[in-house]
Amino acid sequence: MRSSPPYAAFPVALSAVVVLGLTACGGGPGQGQGGMPPQGVTVVTLKSGSVDLKRELPGLVSARLVAEVRPQVSGIVKRVLFTEGGMVKEGQSLYQLDDSVYRVALRSAEAARMHAQAALETAKSSAQRGSELITEKMISVQDNDNLQSAYHQAEADLASAEAAADSARINLAYAHISSPITGRIGKSAVTQGALVVANQSDALARVQKLDTVYVDVTQSSSEWLQLQQELAAGGQGANDSREVHIKMEDGAAYPLAGQLQFSDVSVEPGTGSFLLRVLVPNPNFLLLPGMFVRATISEGVLNNALLAPQRGITRDPKGNATAMIVSKDGKAELRNVTIARAVGDQWLVTSGLAPGDRVIVEGLQKIGPGAPVQATEDQAAK
Repeated sequence: MRSSPPYAAFPVALSAVVVLGLTACGGGPGQGQGGMPPQGVTVVTLKSGSVDLKRELPGLVSARLVAEVRPQVSGIVKRVLFTEGGMVKEGQSLYQLDDSVYRVALRSAEAARMHAQAALETAKSSAQRGSELITEKMISVQDNDNLQSAYHQAEADLASAEAAADSARINLAYAHISSPITGRIGKSAVTQGALVVANQSDALARVQKLDTVYVDVTQSSSEWLQLQQELAAGGQGANDSREVHIKMEDGAAYPLAGQLQFSDVSVEPGTGSFLLRVLVPNPNFLLLPGMFVRATISEGVLNNALLAPQRGITRDPKGNATAMIVSKDGKAELRNVTIARAVGDQWLVTSGLAPGDRVIVEGLQKIGPGAPVQATEDQAAK
């Protein structure tokens, strides 16, 4: 019997290799396009709802009331009657000036008033006698007119003397410089023995009311216009809250909320911004004038707003915002989106996404557009 050639088994072996190769490259059960199995990703399903739009803006603390103490008469400071940095009350004496000159002036004015009073009484009696004598034709009409005129002149002299006495009395009172308001007083600009001048430009001290303070916040007009567009697009809900929350310079939350008082009616041309004023309780004097803070202001309620998690939004090389979603056929799909602002840890999306879209938030590094995915809902986002 003739034996088979050694190469006769080669076609069988080659066929086996081809079958194994096809099995390895072919799409077996549970495998996706190109032979790759679906990659597991975590998604967040988007829902629309109402969003309270808030804006955190820088603010500057200022006193609610500020009074700069200045002398209204000139003199030498005899005593300083307050403790620097302490509380003073309205009407409390702060400085005592040397008032000897003003006392003398008051006595002189009082004497002039008494002299005018005596002259008036004499003129009054003469005028009364003249009225009686003119009826009996014992004096001429001209003499009677002179007596009546002297009486009226004496009345005017007395009024002038009384005004001079009142002025001297006021100047004497001004020698006691008092606080115009209740508040905390700063340092004194003068000491005992200093000469002060009436209505001088430099203040002797400053009193500030600090139990409530103002926080002046500036908002750009462009942000305000953007807000109006957002509210117009989404529909504005009722929002009567004027509550404002404050953060200190170190980022700590201030314990008491403020109230928005008003918005300025004009835009500053140099900065393109306008003023918002917030009234904030300050019983412990934690907020001091000149301090910079951050104010969170509620601007309005946006209805039918769509929020997407920030970890699901990325930027392409051109800086455009993109999101990867899971399509209906279970594949990754790239979307270009437009975002308006951050709301907490989410983005306010204005276009590119819709309610019901499943945005991939985990597993993005393992997939690309068109790749099959196996989505799992993010439980922490519910």
